[in-house]
Amino acid sequence: MGAMRGRKLKAGFVRFVFLGLVGGLAAAAALVGCSAAPDFSSAPPVLASGVDPEAWVLVGAGPYLSGQFQTPKTLDEAFEIMVTPVTNAQYARYLNTALAAGKIEVAPCAGGGTGAGSGGEAVVLGYYPGDPFHGAKHEKRIDAGMWPLYRLGTPVSRIVFDGRVFAARPAYANHPVTMVTWFGAKAYADFYGWSLPTEAQWEKAARGTDGRPYPWGWSIGPGNANYYHSGDPFEKPGRVGDTTPVGFYNGNTYGGFVTVNSESPYGLYDMAGNVAEWTADVYAGTHLRYLRGGSKADYEYDLRVWTRRCAAPDYAGPNVGFRCVRSPGRSGE
Repeated sequence: MGAMRGRKLKAGFVRFVFLGLVGGLAAAAALVGCSAAPDFSSAPPVLASGVDPEAWVLVGAGPYLSGQFQTPKTLDEAFEIMVTPVTNAQYARYLNTALAAGKIEVAPCAGGGTGAGSGGEAVVLGYYPGDPFHGAKHEKRIDAGMWPLYRLGTPVSRIVFDGRVFAARPAYANHPVTMVTWFGAKAYADFYGWSLPTEAQWEKAARGTDGRPYPWGWSIGPGNANYYHSGDPFEKPGRVGDTTPVGFYNGNTYGGFVTVNSESPYGLYDMAGNVAEWTADVYAGTHLRYLRGGSKADYEYDLRVWTRRCAAPDYAGPNVGFRCVRSPGRSGE
């Protein structure tokens, strides 16, 4: 990793190729199935950022600059977007409501269990109507049926299920939900009449109209975002750190750790770092879905707003979350 840091442009390209080809095609098999995961389960300090995860802001229609080379583009319609990623508390609330409505089911993994104290891994399943199949090289079929939404019972699962009720682990209630697949992110949005942001919506919301590389401006430091070895209070010695509470980088000081107010031009937090975010686009000829924003597992240069990742829609991991968009004035909940 030290060598990669010394060759930033090349490293960024290599990381994109690796995650696009290997992460999209193989990582789902490693993480969505019932397999071992790194143990990040020690409880972090409970810190409140003061940023409201229930808040939304308006992003207007009109021009913006896209990508590393600032290509002029235009969004035809205004939209509202969540100020923060969806939290574990919010996702647990959805799971309880969806379970009561008969929209989801919980299935144990082989040798696991779903009841209180079972200690086994399980998966939350929900219906997805499928995608058109074009038979392109490496494209996999996504047929109608029950698909994984959320993984329970792993060392990095922050939502628990006692056989009747879902609950967020208290220390992580205001952290972004992880271990959620693209199917799980979309199911959450659809349940409330919302949607995931398209890549275009996400990028305009992240950078505004002046072409900045980071949501807050033109440079990055440890006080701006949660990235690999950024030194925040949730770091894990010798390995990838933990998530930070949503809205953590808002100018507050937490136990001596000083943050910079790192909101986007529209007042959004966590648009770079912490968790990479699922986007809505379904492209012809590929089953892969795209993620934006970089995560706690990335170096700082990979948090630039034009960086893209991709993974299969049933991929779930400790560095991936999401937020939603909606039509202006439509609340849903």
